[in-house]
Amino acid sequence: MLNNSQKIRILIGDDHSLFRSGIARLLSDDDDILLVGEAENGEELVEKYFELKPDLLLADISMPKLSGTDAISKIKQKDKNAKALFLSMHDGEEYIYYSIKAGGLGLVNKNIMQGELLFAIKQVHSGKFYFGPGITQSHLDEIIKKYDKKEIVGIENVEVILTDREKDILFLIGKALTSVEIASKLNLSKRTIDSHRIHLMQKLNLENLPKLIRYAVQFSNKLK
Repeated sequence: MLNNSQKIRILIGDDHSLFRSGIARLLSDDDDILLVGEAENGEELVEKYFELKPDLLLADISMPKLSGTDAISKIKQKDKNAKALFLSMHDGEEYIYYSIKAGGLGLVNKNIMQGELLFAIKQVHSGKFYFGPGITQSHLDEIIKKYDKKEIVGIENVEVILTDREKDILFLIGKALTSVEIASKLNLSKRTIDSHRIHLMQKLNLENLPKLIRYAVQFSNKLK
């Protein structure tokens, strides 16, 4: 068994205490890992990172006050050696893309099995990428190339006028928040947010949700 100074020291960031507790229990079963702290929002994650100096951040993409991606970007600006593994209910290509752009080394689904989570943690801690079984470096390069292409999104060329509410929702979609999370932030119903998503796709002439998400990511990045 390793002593505490040799273990992988992890800081968890997630706004659901029950989920954090569950992850903490999973991590406690591995003798190579030591949980050093928890944060319930992005701002607290940034603060605790510089206070605790963990070896690895395990961060939810969607958190209040500051999203997981924004929190990691902020941390990486001051400490380029920070290592982060993102958690999300979504693990599609667009989520892989902005996980990488935020400086993360990996992304795993929240429904991940214990063995794969521990494997992902150890891969990221060693400085390697982990975005799931079968996701190779060449696949990651393809995703980055695909989503970096301006013609896919074309914000500058789309002449539309968005309301302030539509801009707020588009910004939050770009931060990987779900309809439920956006509804909670804006004090609206999930049905209203879902309706806005549909109207935004129609207004922006985007055929499907993945294209709306790609548009929203670039839109939110422009506002940073």
